Amino acid sequence: MTHSSEPSASMAPGWRIDERARVAAIAEHDIESLRDDAALRRITDFAAALCDVPIGLVSIVETERQTFLSRTGLDVSETPRESSFCAHAMLEDDIMVIPDATQDPRFADNPLVIDGIGIRFYAGVPLVRDDGIPLGSLCVIDTVPREGLTALQRQGLLVLSEDVLRRLDDSRSSAASRAAIGDSEGRFRTLADTMPQMVWSTLPDGFHDYYNARWYEFTGVPAGSTDGEGWAGMFHPEDQERAWAVWQHSLDTGEPYQIEYRLRRYDGQYRWTLGRALPIYDENGAIVRWFGTCTDIHEGKLAREEREVVAQELSHRIKNIFAVISGLIGFSARSHPGFADVADDLRARVIALGRAHDFVRPHSATSRPAADQTSLQGLLAELFEPYQSRTAPRITVSGDDVAIDDRSATPLALLFHELATNATKYGALYHDAGTVRVHSRRVGDRIVIDWHERGGPTVAQPTKTGFGSQLIELSAVRQLAGTVVQRWDSAGLEVEITLPETSLSRG
Repeated sequence: MTHSSEPSASMAPGWRIDERARVAAIAEHDIESLRDDAALRRITDFAAALCDVPIGLVSIVETERQTFLSRTGLDVSETPRESSFCAHAMLEDDIMVIPDATQDPRFADNPLVIDGIGIRFYAGVPLVRDDGIPLGSLCVIDTVPREGLTALQRQGLLVLSEDVLRRLDDSRSSAASRAAIGDSEGRFRTLADTMPQMVWSTLPDGFHDYYNARWYEFTGVPAGSTDGEGWAGMFHPEDQERAWAVWQHSLDTGEPYQIEYRLRRYDGQYRWTLGRALPIYDENGAIVRWFGTCTDIHEGKLAREEREVVAQELSHRIKNIFAVISGLIGFSARSHPGFADVADDLRARVIALGRAHDFVRPHSATSRPAADQTSLQGLLAELFEPYQSRTAPRITVSGDDVAIDDRSATPLALLFHELATNATKYGALYHDAGTVRVHSRRVGDRIVIDWHERGGPTVAQPTKTGFGSQLIELSAVRQLAGTVVQRWDSAGLEVEITLPETSLSRG
């Protein structure tokens, strides 16, 4: 790295700065005395919490390195300048935001992206002195891509960057440094008080020692009355034990805290609230603080509950329609005996569709199936239940479970009902000793489901394609964008069904 006015290779192209003046400006500050400064640490702690990211840094870009005066969520105290994101950010006129570093040609091959920290999201505010000399950046980092910053987060980072610059400027005088700490605390509280959420903070052991003004406005309690464990008394009596257990679990494990509970408002009304908190770690991996928020979600919670009731009622009526259709088919079959075989097949398919719908439909707490409603194996167990023996399972399901939803449940029900019905009529389930093994496995981004029949009569490939085969083709290929390969082994039919995982669940 030279001291000429030419920018280094690590800096953003198109900028020219006086590097000698920059080096001299940095030397005016006692960098070592500012390293791990308490006021700066509070700033990076809050910046990381504000942006909901694991890492917050105050970085000074020196001749050969960038050194971190304060670091939240990061062990290393410096990295080479040539790999510095902040060397780019400090030359910008505004916050530099990189949603996904792997997609940015400037940083895709950066060691801090490929190895090391594993940077994906980066947002850095330039730290530029009043004389126009850039010193570094206040930045936040995440190891997963993000869309960007909210307006409040941008505002907060800009306010915090001003605090950092004030701390740097005042570092030339010990008296000014003490004044800057008090000012930084005031600006921190001002920022927290302007947030729409209730903001709180605790010591590592969970002792609540700070609430913003919004908390006291909402609850109406005297300042300081909810410090320590006094906060728990603000919850609805039915929620207190649950909320305390979740909070204690986070304290014991360091896992993020998230829970919905009813919080008492100043007028005595209990309102549904979303509570969240994240731990802030030191360089040794120890939790130094918890920062949390409470958000009023009362109206949204009630609206969701109303929608769930309506959805359950509609779904219950659809279930009744399946029953009515099945009954009509049976009535028609009795009136037309020659139609009986076709009617039985049709009614069985309708019943299978009804089982699939009942599995994935919205349920109440009492009607919900025992298996996860997004589980492929749960759906198959439901579909195969009529074919099972009371003494031993005739169809076994194993392998990797896969998430499904209401969109894929119908074609899956038709597909596996058809295979099970054919096995009962012509294959392994025709004999009492016959069995079917269904095994699912992930292969890349696809799901392979193997159907193996054993113990039935000798089978041979049919000479013509029947309706059942066409239905299997319709379900697996046309509706689920997959493939079906059937092998007519003399020991029993083997079917390999390959489906894109994205066709099984919208998630």
